[in-house]
Amino acid sequence: MKDQIQPSTVRVFIALAPPDDAKEELARELRPAYAAYPRLRWNRIEDWHITLAFLGELPVATVPLLQQPLADLAAVNEPLRLALRGGGHFDERVLWSGVEGNLEGLHLLTKEVRDVVRACGIAFEDRPLRPHLTLARSRRDDTSSVVEAAAGLAAFTGRPWPAERLHLVASNIGRGPGPIHYRDIEAWRFGAEPS
Repeated sequence: MKDQIQPSTVRVFIALAPPDDAKEELARELRPAYAAYPRLRWNRIEDWHITLAFLGELPVATVPLLQQPLADLAAVNEPLRLALRGGGHFDERVLWSGVEGNLEGLHLLTKEVRDVVRACGIAFEDRPLRPHLTLARSRRDDTSSVVEAAAGLAAFTGRPWPAERLHLVASNIGRGPGPIHYRDIEAWRFGAEPS
């Protein structure tokens, strides 16, 4: 048996994730769209998240530098009360659900997360936060499915929920065929003393 070569880099982002019942509520709302637009590349429900900072490809050895500072940050912040609402699209290619609730707190937390990343000496593209949950992507030859699916979500209003953990996430994007999968490197409960 050959030794598996471990990649020297990992694609990383920092995010919040809705609880399972909030994701299931949105998934029920999406059932007609799943049936009507089977060619969309739907994200797996377990991978739904709200990105606070996308760091891109990092050397594997760099990731541990983030863990204690992010644990400390989570410990001094309380859970944010958020909800999923409506739908929209980016460039007729990416379908998303919007986020509402404590958006001021969400923007402040995002700034704090990004400050931690910079303090760790990690460079990243600092794009403005547009709170959303990415649901699907269209194929290159399909310019209408995302727009139509977004219109079908316009009236959706999900129940409020607390964002209880800060997630440091790795992605397998670009690492072979098949769907994109995410895995927590680590997650920290808000308001809990770091271990």
